[in-house]
Amino acid sequence: MASPESTSPLAPPPLTGGALALGSIALSLATFMNVLDTSIANVSIPAISGDLAVSPDQGTWVITSFAVANAISLPLTGWLTRRYGQVRLFTMAILLFVIASFLCALAPTLGWLIVFRVLQGAVAGPMIPLSQSLLLASYPKEKAGSALAIWAMTTLVAPVVGPLLGGWITDNISWPWIFYINIPVGLAAAAATWLIYQKRETPTARVPVDGVGLGLVILWVGAMQILLDRGKDLDWFGSGQIVILAVVAVVGFALFLVWELTDRHPIVDLRLFARRNFWTSTVAMSLGYGAFFGNVVLLPLWLQQYMGYTATWAGLILAPVGLLAILITPFVGKNVNRVDPRIFATAAFVIFAAALLMRSWFNTQADVFTLLVPTIIQGAAMAVFFIPLVNLSLSGLAPEQIPAASGLFNFARITAGAFGTSIVTTFWDRRATLHHQQLVERISQYDPTSTQALSGLQSGGMTQPQSYEMINRVIDQQAFMLSANDIFFVSALLFLLLIGVVWLARPVKAGAAPADAGGAH
Repeated sequence: MASPESTSPLAPPPLTGGALALGSIALSLATFMNVLDTSIANVSIPAISGDLAVSPDQGTWVITSFAVANAISLPLTGWLTRRYGQVRLFTMAILLFVIASFLCALAPTLGWLIVFRVLQGAVAGPMIPLSQSLLLASYPKEKAGSALAIWAMTTLVAPVVGPLLGGWITDNISWPWIFYINIPVGLAAAAATWLIYQKRETPTARVPVDGVGLGLVILWVGAMQILLDRGKDLDWFGSGQIVILAVVAVVGFALFLVWELTDRHPIVDLRLFARRNFWTSTVAMSLGYGAFFGNVVLLPLWLQQYMGYTATWAGLILAPVGLLAILITPFVGKNVNRVDPRIFATAAFVIFAAALLMRSWFNTQADVFTLLVPTIIQGAAMAVFFIPLVNLSLSGLAPEQIPAASGLFNFARITAGAFGTSIVTTFWDRRATLHHQQLVERISQYDPTSTQALSGLQSGGMTQPQSYEMINRVIDQQAFMLSANDIFFVSALLFLLLIGVVWLARPVKAGAAPADAGGAH
């Protein structure tokens, strides 16, 4: 039974004074903890893989399992909010996230860690959209920009802190502590949220849920992700298991499309894709985020496995990506309704492409400064990537359509990030095998350079097998570096191609809010 507060049609007044400050901190802490968990594990994958006796490729499932579960649970946020209320749902999501984090830290095997990461991702789904809506309701309408700036800063700081914190914890304590640290943060955020917001509960009602649609989403997205994660280990379509997963993914996706387009209460409103600005911005965001996130996972793997970097130093190379983003985001937020968002998005894609092209020239002698420069530059792209594309996706929509559009947009983004991670790591391995073969072909007993290198190693005390093993390790290092360069280069080309997709959208009127911006049909 809903409480009197939850059934009141009147929105509560904005918070003031200490309550506003404490409420903002609590919501920001919860958001920070959630976003942190998408990046903190990136630099810990080699350590987790070694501890659980699996390959680093399999270790990336720790990242993709969280992302897929998070994406699948996002569309349920609207239904759960109407059923239980924003405050109850948000508080419960934080507490469940804490429990899931504790279980992740205790996981004895990779299988159990993936199960608990799926649980963690699933309960995390409502946290980001609800933190935003509760924060906006805490401030007067004229200060909505300030509220969004606080929220945006939190989501930008976490990716900076994540790799640094994850690397330091992995090197100096142990990887389970990247999950244990969520416990005090989450408990504090849940307690403060309930204390401040329990009397500001939103109305509740019993509303139907699209159970069939949800089941089909889980079926096809889950099958596709398992296919991408397991394909390289099972020889792709030479494996009956992969063929079955492919059939399930294709059939499940087809049934999902038919069901969602005909159901009265779809879990995702696919009719939004009939609007030009929505589908162009969603495609651009999904492909761009998939390439971005895949490369964010690839870089620390390469640094730790083949460049001799510790988790801490790999985190230091990744961390500066947020510096320019934090500085530039307030400017973008102030001007996004004055400047055509397609211009901002174009700038983002050009900067992403430039940073990735710089990385495509990396070699095994690259120093820290060389590695840091494109990371710092990429931060500017992040600042003009998210907000303009979100604004473009919501242009021309009625206010009642915005929650569904935001949910679908973020579902596509996060799913693409998980798929992108699997695709990038798969191609990194395949291209490295190809480069390894090509490099080995150049080595023979008749090649003076090869003969000289082998003679030098053996004269230094190595046996012939040991010298061959040493040469093979050097070839491996070069092969995986060349493979990473290939992926950086192709990703740069993808970002340049996405500029054309963005400009298929209709222009948004300067100064228009999302609900009354220029038509998107």
